[in-house]
Amino acid sequence: MFELLRYKSWFLGFSAILMAVSIAAVVVFGLTPGTDLLGGTRWQIRFTDGSVETAAVVEALKSAGAEAHATVNEEGIITIRVGAIDEPLHAAYRTALAELGTLEELNFSSVGPTVGAELQKKAVNAIIFVLVGISLYIAWAFRKVSAPVKSWKYGVVTLISLLHDVVVPTGLLAVLGAVRGVEVDTNFIVALLVVMGFSVHDTIVVFDRIRENLLHAQGKADFGGIVNQSVRETFARSVNTSLTLVLVLVALMAVGPASLFYFTLVILVGTVVGTYSSIFVASPLLYLSGRGKGKRD
Repeated sequence: MFELLRYKSWFLGFSAILMAVSIAAVVVFGLTPGTDLLGGTRWQIRFTDGSVETAAVVEALKSAGAEAHATVNEEGIITIRVGAIDEPLHAAYRTALAELGTLEELNFSSVGPTVGAELQKKAVNAIIFVLVGISLYIAWAFRKVSAPVKSWKYGVVTLISLLHDVVVPTGLLAVLGAVRGVEVDTNFIVALLVVMGFSVHDTIVVFDRIRENLLHAQGKADFGGIVNQSVRETFARSVNTSLTLVLVLVALMAVGPASLFYFTLVILVGTVVGTYSSIFVASPLLYLSGRGKGKRD
């Protein structure tokens, strides 16, 4: 019979290494902010009557008065970045580019620097609010459980687990930004919030079973045994629930639009990491927070 706490050092050590690597990736590579967070214009076009070199695109825009940067992917989609522009300038630049060939405009978004800075602030505040809010709610929800772990410790452990689930996908985005030029935009913030919501659901399922078993035991069983029992009772449910989401996300990555690929990838990685942390991080941490109180294993 599987005894989770027997291997708690391995599970927690693996998570610590994973978080350290992710933080190092963010520090070394940094995050590449998208247009909506940084400000400026992101313009995606394609020439339908043949390929056009990015150098020609940059030169055409320069002749129209714009300092631009352009990249092209394997599908022939050219991504142009310039400063924030209004609609008259947009039309003028489009006319300049149309001289190079038949132009298909795929996407255009322009955000001023003030709006971009405001979105960055709101995105960070949203993540902090969710982290703290969920932790406080968990502490309140488990207020009737006082032994051997105080209710506020359930909230602290949940906060640590959620930080784990946020840091790892962020580290992945840092690596992808350095290798593939993937940007962090508001979609990434939404993906993180989705991950946190799914992860805390799994954590609550495990914690609630621990609470029920504690109430039934009435101090007659050791806390470690109760944690192990609770994990065994909820393991299949947690894994199966996550697996259904993973299958949907994999299918979406395989056949869905390319624009959603990295958004879906972040949710996929966060789902896997969140499921792991709910079982193999949160439960051992909760046990360690109550160790020394009441009976031990």
